[in-house]
Amino acid sequence: MALPKLVITDIDGVWTDGSMYYDDTNQEFKRFNTSDSVGVLFLKYLEIPLVIMTGENTQIVQRRANKLKVEHVHLGVKNKLKLAKEVCAAHNITLAEVAFIGDDINDLELLQHVGFSAVPSNAPSYVKDKVDLLLETKGGDGAFREFVEYFVQKYSSIDLMLQRYTEEKNLRQ
Repeated sequence: MALPKLVITDIDGVWTDGSMYYDDTNQEFKRFNTSDSVGVLFLKYLEIPLVIMTGENTQIVQRRANKLKVEHVHLGVKNKLKLAKEVCAAHNITLAEVAFIGDDINDLELLQHVGFSAVPSNAPSYVKDKVDLLLETKGGDGAFREFVEYFVQKYSSIDLMLQRYTEEKNLRQ
């Protein structure tokens, strides 16, 4: 696959460790790894749109997306393949031009239909066996960043990403 024209990511089990935390007042909490935000930044530098697609319907994910300025967020998705086809049509691309990172059985169908697929190291073996790239990182430990850095290393360079970061940082000062 060439550099993808679109990246789709699941959240639970990829950006989080898949755990769900509840307190006595029924508030839900998720732990995100901040290193994944660099993956979002690198996609911006590569000019690749990012789509979050998760089966969970929680404002926690929306809040994280807002903080990272991710525009395309789909919560409560029951059929990821169907939605991915709709997103591709809106971007005038095919599934073969999409890279997707998921982690479990509900991602399997989409993982098998995109041009490039990956899972964190702690995905179930029957899902690992069906993807293009098995990451070294577990979900919630920076797996999304590792996924994006794979494309940076293959089609661009870390040095270029660091240069863009430095230039952007200097413009803000």
